[in-house]
Amino acid sequence: MLIALNKPYGVLCQFTDADGRRTLAEFVRQKDVYAAGRLDHDSEGLLLLTDDGQLAHRLTDPRHKQDKTYLVQVDGEIDEPALQALRRGVLLNDGPTLPAIAEPALEPDWLWPRDPPVRFRKAIPTSWLSLTLREGRNRQVRRMTAAVGFPTLRLIRMRIGEHALGCLAPGETKVLAD
Repeated sequence: MLIALNKPYGVLCQFTDADGRRTLAEFVRQKDVYAAGRLDHDSEGLLLLTDDGQLAHRLTDPRHKQDKTYLVQVDGEIDEPALQALRRGVLLNDGPTLPAIAEPALEPDWLWPRDPPVRFRKAIPTSWLSLTLREGRNRQVRRMTAAVGFPTLRLIRMRIGEHALGCLAPGETKVLAD
């Protein structure tokens, strides 16, 4: 079984939490499925869940080169030098990243509001970019945008390999394969 979930902001990528925080159990009713990969508590978007360990491995192992595409809102107006740095790969504290596909993007008109909203500062604009990676280190997108001088404010995963978020609303699931 393969399930797509639009993971809302503030939800943990696990089914239980001793501290009472929101978990996947609130949204996924199917039994014996597990997240194939992770999205941080403060990230949103496509999360794939499966009951097939081999499929989970193919989806998450970097050797299988499953591109992951993110829509990223950053603090400030992203510029060409920053985009070029992302395209070359940036040096993080755990080593250099692989080159990314980085393009400026517009805020989509279909985008749902986030609760709580991203902070607004009148003197500092924000901008959006599309970022596609072939690796998945801990908080990698956030660390990469910060390394080029544009901290991430909002992060939405749009695609994993051939699987896209599509029009799933936050918290909504769709069975992709039985």
